[in-house]
Amino acid sequence: MREVFFNEDVRLYHGNALTILPTLPTASVDAVVTDPPYSSGGQYLTAKQGDPAKKYQKTGTVRTFPPMLGDGKDQRSFMAWALFWLAECWRLTKDGAPILVFTDWRQLPIMTDAIQAAGWFWLGIVPWNKRSARPQLGKFRQQCEYVLFGSKGRFVPTCRACLPGVYDYPVITQQKVHLTSKPVSLLVDLLAVTMPGGTILDPFIGGGTTALAAMKTGRRCIGIELSEEYAAIAAKRLAEAGEQA
Repeated sequence: MREVFFNEDVRLYHGNALTILPTLPTASVDAVVTDPPYSSGGQYLTAKQGDPAKKYQKTGTVRTFPPMLGDGKDQRSFMAWALFWLAECWRLTKDGAPILVFTDWRQLPIMTDAIQAAGWFWLGIVPWNKRSARPQLGKFRQQCEYVLFGSKGRFVPTCRACLPGVYDYPVITQQKVHLTSKPVSLLVDLLAVTMPGGTILDPFIGGGTTALAAMKTGRRCIGIELSEEYAAIAAKRLAEAGEQA
């Protein structure tokens, strides 16, 4: 474990979430918001274990990103892995607090099972319409990803707003720093369901988007990233955002 960025609002660690999460104190965070590796993008194991850049990018895409780590699990190992980190996140989260986990259509069933098996209450699915997807002759486009919404025990609302059930944000390639980057504005909107001024935990923070959204909304963030390259990218983005604040 190595701390690669630290200020009064954000702590970013480079290392494996399965070894770092157990070192954090019980009931110390107000929400979990994360975009874990999907281990998806293929019908068979050989395809799942392929290069994520080929699985998740359109053919002919010129722009490249650092390799994603931990994205080649089969379904049994994916379920076991998810249970480990989801159970640790449950321990770290305060009673009544929310969890938001990104997934795609392939892993939606197993992630809803894993969340509940780890002790969380499952409260619903929030689609994210990213507007873009590979065309499929005679078939529906798979242009949505999904946010699984749950809570530790009975959910305790922390805002008076009635939040939408679908979010519509395009993927803007020029703004991406990670192969599977989510728009910062999307994360800002999703954080409305979390405690104002609270601490957000993201065990798979990638390029740092969750932390940036936390900073923009007056929240704190603890982030973990396995890839040294993405941890450095996230640290750089956070430092630049702090200078501009």
